[in-house]
Amino acid sequence: MAAVRARTVLLTGSNRGIGLELVKQLLGAPRPPAWIFATCRDPEGPRAQELRDLASKHPNLVLVKLDVANPSAITDAVKIVEGKLNGMGLNLLINNAGIYTPTASLETVDAEEMIRTYKTNAVGPMLMAQAFLPLLKKAAQESTEKGLSCSKAAIINISTIMGSIEKTPESFFKPVISYRCSKAALNMLTKCQALTYGEAGILCVALHPGWVKTDMGSQEADLTVDTSVRGLLSVLPILSEKHSGTLLNWEGKAIPW
Repeated sequence: MAAVRARTVLLTGSNRGIGLELVKQLLGAPRPPAWIFATCRDPEGPRAQELRDLASKHPNLVLVKLDVANPSAITDAVKIVEGKLNGMGLNLLINNAGIYTPTASLETVDAEEMIRTYKTNAVGPMLMAQAFLPLLKKAAQESTEKGLSCSKAAIINISTIMGSIEKTPESFFKPVISYRCSKAALNMLTKCQALTYGEAGILCVALHPGWVKTDMGSQEADLTVDTSVRGLLSVLPILSEKHSGTLLNWEGKAIPW
């Protein structure tokens, strides 16, 4: 399996589920990144204990306090990351943080719930890309690689098949309206980012990790978090300009919008 060769990686929502497993598997790679910035809302809290344990053993893992729905928290995080990078660029931004309300049907969902979910799942990744764009551009400019790739400079938005309008009838037994609408917006954002940031040498792709056994995905799900993340990390190295602006699953297969 090809390995991700990104020297510097930042992940949001890193204290549990897919985010935490991404951190673990990146750290365990034969050639781990020089820096992994693992962000979550409360790195000092009880829910980040496992992340803190990892950081105590791996000096290349830096925990950063960050709520993607809070623009000033993003600005603060950029300063911390810049300080650690010490002139280097950021190769890989993985927008993984997301929220999901399983009971949000058309009958029950309200404006507050829609806006709250949209802020985290769609606005957050947009603000993250804007804020870290100078560091991503720096990485792209300094790279000697041709074309677009995750080892050069990339924004990976963790999306879902539930954001696919075409595929909705197959999964509508779980309406989850706020989640679906926010992820459809994230898919559109990815396409717009690809068309805009590609000129600067930055790859932009949305990835569906599968239906995963996590707090968010529930235990009914058909994939373990280990299998999903192994899949995602095997897809990242094969991504190129032909994939920019697309939605792919954890096996690298295209999903229609």
